[in-house]
Amino acid sequence: MIAWLGMYDMAPLRAANDRYWQAIRTALGAGPETLSRDADPWEAWQSPELLLAQTCGMPYRTRLHGSVTLVATPDHGLPGCPPGHYNSVLVVRADAPGEAPEAFAGGTLAYNEALSQSGWAAPSAYFAQRGIRFSTLLQTGAHAASARAVAEGRAEIAGIDALTWALLNEHDPVTEGLRVIGATAPTPALPYITAASRDPEPLRAALREAVAALSPTDRAALRLGGIETLPASAYLAVPTPPPPAA
Repeated sequence: MIAWLGMYDMAPLRAANDRYWQAIRTALGAGPETLSRDADPWEAWQSPELLLAQTCGMPYRTRLHGSVTLVATPDHGLPGCPPGHYNSVLVVRADAPGEAPEAFAGGTLAYNEALSQSGWAAPSAYFAQRGIRFSTLLQTGAHAASARAVAEGRAEIAGIDALTWALLNEHDPVTEGLRVIGATAPTPALPYITAASRDPEPLRAALREAVAALSPTDRAALRLGGIETLPASAYLAVPTPPPPAA
């Protein structure tokens, strides 16, 4: 069996994520002893051996929803977001002139990857609604790398997952050179999934029990406020923008 919780598994959080997984495993009464950190996420998500993983909303709605089972959604208590939802913050250099995203039109937009809801889809919808276009798109491979590209002047603006932004503010000094000038509309947060053949109910119960069993310190570190059950339709209703190449 495979357990993969790599979406918010930055180095300072790995011990807390390990304890979270052990609490899930204890509540479930089954599962691998350790998280599959070295697994390729796409292989893990699509494996018939998948017990539990977290994916992103865009991969779920565009490729995975017909071949996996939606389990639940974490609630991170993010400002301006309903339970079980998140959004993206739009960041620029702290010393950059301009107070609104429109001021950065025509520059370079950094994004982590084309199948990211928070790094590509949500910012794309935000900018399209406002008629903001960019001359260059810079793919960085990770939210932290997008933040660093802006801080270093290789891009003018980037959309960063709001939870990742909160974690970077706590653990990475790159945020000291950046400021937030906007935020996208909330969408369902990164869902937990299991293999299509598995019953999600025991996993949902185990997730709720595990969050309750975590120490206040670990819950605060992981920003875990609870577990929500959102329908698949909530994810599938989110618009998918054209890919960066378009």
